[in-house]
Amino acid sequence: MRPDPNPGGPLTDPSAGPILLGLARAAIAARLGRAPAVDESAPWLAAPGACFVTLTLDGRLRGCIGSLEPHRSLLADVTHNARAAAFSDRRFPPLSAAELPRTRIEVSLLSASEPLEAGSEAELVARLRPGVDGLILAWDGHRGTFLPQVWEQLPDPQQFLNRLKQKAGLPVSFWSPQVTVRRYGVTAWTEPADRPMEVIR
Repeated sequence: MRPDPNPGGPLTDPSAGPILLGLARAAIAARLGRAPAVDESAPWLAAPGACFVTLTLDGRLRGCIGSLEPHRSLLADVTHNARAAAFSDRRFPPLSAAELPRTRIEVSLLSASEPLEAGSEAELVARLRPGVDGLILAWDGHRGTFLPQVWEQLPDPQQFLNRLKQKAGLPVSFWSPQVTVRRYGVTAWTEPADRPMEVIR
């Protein structure tokens, strides 16, 4: 877990994982007609925060939606992104009530992004930190991001960058001096199969 730059924030609260995962699951369940009780009392939930909510079903991606920059309270962000991942990810049909008990939830809390300067694609690839860096790549209206967890499927830096370019709607071979790249880190919590909350990064 990264040091929390804000004492009293979620990264210094040992109950942050259960709280965030509980909020995400409750937000999805409420949309399906259930009303589980949730803990919204942590003061850091009212502070601005950016997170991604990822859903997996039987080990496969089932939805992933998030925010790259804080623009609302962390409580509102995790609630909105959980519902969006379950019901508005265009890659998948809306999550059903029957699927919810088998769905595993992960909440990734993003750090502030910072520019990653590089004079060439080769220099950028050399500066990437596999397993650590989340990346935002942008050029002329095209933009894509990969969370650090994507390194688990794409451990080679050049392949990671190539797939990110494709996600941004650009050819694998594309490069321009006007490409901007920012990197960020995450602290992520996931629900194991038996549901105790576990910090994974």
